[in-house]
Amino acid sequence: MSQTEILGTIPHRPPFLFLDSIDECSGDSITCSQRFQPDAAFYGGHYPGNPITPGVLLCESVFQAGAVLLSRKMEADGGAPRNRTPVLCRIEDARFKSIVRPGDSLTIQASLRERLQDFYFLNGKVLRDGKAVLLIRFALTLAADNPASTEK
Repeated sequence: MSQTEILGTIPHRPPFLFLDSIDECSGDSITCSQRFQPDAAFYGGHYPGNPITPGVLLCESVFQAGAVLLSRKMEADGGAPRNRTPVLCRIEDARFKSIVRPGDSLTIQASLRERLQDFYFLNGKVLRDGKAVLLIRFALTLAADNPASTEK
């Protein structure tokens, strides 16, 4: 799935879109790719002279992958509820295993482990060269769209 297709699945937009492509999505899991561009503006202020990808952005890439997974799963199960957006509602046990530098190519994985009513509990992982740089558990829920918002 290209980034254009991702844009049709979740509401995130550049510069706050942290998925380049969807490599695989089946059942309760998804695998995505992301390369943090060396010229990204945040590197200028996140350890100048020794740029490091902010951990919060690594987490966000996993959350976005989970949102794509949830949207596609709801569509496959009979359609996503109208005017509902997958949003983060819990972060658990984030473990950073390694530093991510500008230009690193990453594999981002999310898998659904449990659903309780409108809450979806997921496991996430970010890998570089097959080795984990982030392990995280999180939850998403479906939030009603803001009726005052006219942009999609």
